[in-house]
Amino acid sequence: MELTDDGRLFLEHAYAVEAAVANAQHIARPGEASGEMTLAATSTLVGYFLPEHIHRLSGLHPALNIGMLELDRRSIEAGLLEGRFDIAMLVTSNVTNPALKTQTLIESRRRLWLPAGHRLAGESPVSLAEIAREPLMMLTADEAGEAGEAAQRYWKHYGYEPNVRLRSSSIEAIRSMVGNGQGVAIASDMQYRPWSLEGKRVETVVVEEPSPALSVGLAWRAECSFTPAMQIVHDYFRQRFLDPPYRHKFGRK
Repeated sequence: MELTDDGRLFLEHAYAVEAAVANAQHIARPGEASGEMTLAATSTLVGYFLPEHIHRLSGLHPALNIGMLELDRRSIEAGLLEGRFDIAMLVTSNVTNPALKTQTLIESRRRLWLPAGHRLAGESPVSLAEIAREPLMMLTADEAGEAGEAAQRYWKHYGYEPNVRLRSSSIEAIRSMVGNGQGVAIASDMQYRPWSLEGKRVETVVVEEPSPALSVGLAWRAECSFTPAMQIVHDYFRQRFLDPPYRHKFGRK
């Protein structure tokens, strides 16, 4: 089953209700959990994933102080290995250093973004052959330049050449261009919002040729021992996304 845009919006409200119940069941008592830690994250995660959860952690553990830094993946990996950061959140599929451990939390599916009324909006799935005829807004924000390289490999694997009109690390620029009818884009559900900054509608459909989902999770130095603060953050995300009833968010199965 594929949710409609209205269904996805309703689902977000349902998750908020579930989270409120979970927060009420785990109200932190004064002095129960305290400490400080530094969490580094890539720009996509800072913009579209972390703020909600940092807010919830602050409510659950008022004495817990989490400092945040936005950096690219290579800087994050170096900082973890040098002990400058305690834990990080990034695209885990791109982490290959054996000195780092990762735990994937979500797999965010990529779909085709279209302006309202587009000729392909009523079709699902849509083939890359059809998409190749459209001006493409290519997002490079997942892991800076690596996202663009992965997109090129994806197109080449299926034997098509995209008609790229814009390459940008700004998801809002991509969303605005799509909403204004300047082209289409392929981006993850985590980054999707149904309206551009100008108030233009953006719709989504499934792409026929499967592409790797955006794998998001935590990373830390393999040899480090978790501090109490690190353990709190790690357990929060594990329980929130890997334990029922939350594990199906963002298409995780």
